[in-house]
Amino acid sequence: MSKTTKKFQTEVQQLLDLVIHSLYSNRDIFLRELISNSSDAIDKIRFEAHSNEVLLEGNSDWKIKIIPNKDAGTLTIRDNGIGMSMAEVEENIGTIARSGTKAFMQALKDKADTNNPELIGQFGVGFYASFMVADRVTLETRKAGNTAEGCRWESIGDGTYTIEECSREQRGTEIVLHLKDELKEYLEEWKIRSIVKKYSDYIQYPVVMDITRTETPKGVNGEEIEGAGTIEKTEEQTLNSMKAIWARPKSEVTEEEYQEFYKHISHDFENPFNTIHFSAEGISEFKALLYLPSKKPFDLFMADRKKGLQLYVKRVFITDRCDELLPDYLRFVKGVVDSSDLPLNVSREVLQEDVQIKRIQKSLVSKIISTLSDVKDKSFDEYVTFWKEFGPVIKEGLHFDYANKEKLQELILFESTKTEAGSFTTLKEYVERMPEAQQEIFFITGDNRANLETSPHLEIFRAKGYEVLFLTDPVDEWVVQALTEYKEKKLKAVDRGDVDLDSEDEKKEKETKQEEARQEFGDLLSFIKSHLEDRVKDARLSKRLTDSACCLVADEYGINANMERILKAMNQPVPESKRVLELNPDHPIMKIMTAIFKENKDDARLGEYADLLHDQALLTEGSPIKDPLRFTRLVSELMVKAAAK
Repeated sequence: MSKTTKKFQTEVQQLLDLVIHSLYSNRDIFLRELISNSSDAIDKIRFEAHSNEVLLEGNSDWKIKIIPNKDAGTLTIRDNGIGMSMAEVEENIGTIARSGTKAFMQALKDKADTNNPELIGQFGVGFYASFMVADRVTLETRKAGNTAEGCRWESIGDGTYTIEECSREQRGTEIVLHLKDELKEYLEEWKIRSIVKKYSDYIQYPVVMDITRTETPKGVNGEEIEGAGTIEKTEEQTLNSMKAIWARPKSEVTEEEYQEFYKHISHDFENPFNTIHFSAEGISEFKALLYLPSKKPFDLFMADRKKGLQLYVKRVFITDRCDELLPDYLRFVKGVVDSSDLPLNVSREVLQEDVQIKRIQKSLVSKIISTLSDVKDKSFDEYVTFWKEFGPVIKEGLHFDYANKEKLQELILFESTKTEAGSFTTLKEYVERMPEAQQEIFFITGDNRANLETSPHLEIFRAKGYEVLFLTDPVDEWVVQALTEYKEKKLKAVDRGDVDLDSEDEKKEKETKQEEARQEFGDLLSFIKSHLEDRVKDARLSKRLTDSACCLVADEYGINANMERILKAMNQPVPESKRVLELNPDHPIMKIMTAIFKENKDDARLGEYADLLHDQALLTEGSPIKDPLRFTRLVSELMVKAAAK
């Protein structure tokens, strides 16, 4: 057959233009695509040779060879795969609607063969990536078993191509890229090595290249021979490791190999806390090798942080920016996911459908949560160590991952009034310890345990023997908005809303005393509320104070002091709100102020005392006071007066 010039189909030319100018974000992708196509071709012949060994033609030394030629300005990719006939070349390259690998896989499915090779497909699409770096592409190929003829295809990407028969001794495919002048860096050894290492390191066939080194001849003692000049020595080197340990059975991978691979992909110097290696079959098939780090990375809470999972398809690196593989609260997990049936678009950089990714994500999340649950149940101390590093991040899942909320709430840990500093309890243990009369799970939020332990809000709870959880992570303010109850027990903030812990019998016993207190202090409360109306929402007698004179309480769903501090630290607007000033009816200050009020409602001391009480309440909750100098002056004056008596 003589050389024939043909036009690409219209849609092929449109795709070619798209590939060259915008589809791929990184030109390096072209080599990944061509190596992947070569790997597919070898997969095909290995599979076909099971039933027809003649196709091997005595050559089963599988390899993909890269040949840079700086003199000619060409880069060649050669394989000894199954090759293509002339008709297949036209179908796979000239017609976008056809895909050699896609058709091959469909044929196997039609045969219902369960031992199919894994092929990532779309030869024609990946082949077009060549034109990002080359102004002319030549392809020579010969189909296995067809020793009579080969095929030569060539195009400059202008909408036409030539095709003709040629003689070719070896089966397989050879693609020669005539590189653009400004892209000759793709002929450099370092550049080729870096691309293969990044994208094709785990291809199961060796990717080789002849490496020439200049050496000085050495004598029998191994020393260089002076004056002997230099010689050039060429050897074929394998550029890829082919060690996709996630594709091997767990029983064949050593702990040292797991640790080495973790350090390789994470750039972490420490060993991982836990390794999760599993395969999923069924609707979505993939292999995963996940690592839970021992220490949190420095960028864990940075907005531009890089997530930890790398996505592969049939050992071919696709991206390390597939944010959909894991929800954000598991962003610390490192590892690899290698899909067998993930549908990709033509560039393999953007997912064509997200339904498969969602299935993979669901499986990954379930496996990670179950692993953490096992560690917590079997090695609680080890889990505590992990929790101290990543607990605040995992708790984000309670707010964002409703589907796994019940499982996640079993993983979270808290310090409490019943645990020593640095020790933790679970919600399950808390509920098991609850007195029979206790109906709610109590908690308090703040920046650290030491401050929370001195909070006046805890006084009645200590008196009752009720345990209070310490929530000291900023995320906890959002967590409790999602985690509103556990085991039918409502979660209740001790610094929000009203508190009533008395039983019906206790209420009856205290009813007379409370009524007397309301009558005794009612007018004083009205005065305090009026005096502080620009600062407090209300002034009322407290049911939560036993020792302290006062405290500030947010509305049931209002913003407390801790939330205000968090919003300010985040440079977020703080909604205008006032809290309630609660006063202890049993504190001596109330008797003193009432006596002054009855004697002279206009006594200046009443306003000063009210201001002092409000400032005192602010200080005990960790909030700044408006006028520190006035506060210290009033306190000093009180001290002087007390000493003079």
